[in-house]
Amino acid sequence: MRMPAAPTPRRALHGTLLAILLAGCAGAPPPPDWKLDAHAALETHARHYLNGDTRLADLGYARARAEIARTGRLDLAARAELHRCAVRVAALDFSTCEGYADLAAHAGAEDRAYARFLIGEWDALDPRQLPAWYADLLNARDPAGQLSAIQALQDPLSRCIAAGVLFRTGQTSPAVIALAIGTASEQGWRRPLLAWLEVQARRAEASGDQQGLETIRRRRALIESSMP
Repeated sequence: MRMPAAPTPRRALHGTLLAILLAGCAGAPPPPDWKLDAHAALETHARHYLNGDTRLADLGYARARAEIARTGRLDLAARAELHRCAVRVAALDFSTCEGYADLAAHAGAEDRAYARFLIGEWDALDPRQLPAWYADLLNARDPAGQLSAIQALQDPLSRCIAAGVLFRTGQTSPAVIALAIGTASEQGWRRPLLAWLEVQARRAEASGDQQGLETIRRRRALIESSMP
């Protein structure tokens, strides 16, 4: 019989979907197969997307969606779409999340709050409705506080998502950009690393930093040489 892995900060990410998929693990009957399979497929989707392999990422997400569809739960289907949107934000992909939009009417209050967080609509947003690790960022009032809040995030993906949301709202400081680059580089996540290096390159070009720009170009070329 398959047993679920113990929850980790990464598995508790993106609203509460992954936590729900692991619910009932401690001292309770094993969760049904669909939960384990959907959880594993969502992890697979995120890993391949961040690594820059869109085809495998799409296959992973399709498997997760199929498992969730077995339950007929529209709220969980919406939550899965929100998970996919959040992973995109980590790589500065702010394209419309049509899958979530189609199901938003069935999403719970916490999921709707998280969706607003991801698109930068923070006015009147209650931090208590968000994943707890983002509360400090929502309450930060200056670049130093924002940097400190993101640095405190132990989970690398949460850190990149938070930085991506700040970039989307036009509040990203050079220190946050450097932190996002360092985080993506440490994890070997090619897609967000390339995206954040492009941001850094534009800033270097605007400031006339030719040496810095050349270094960034060489880094990007090295990363692109490893793309599938």
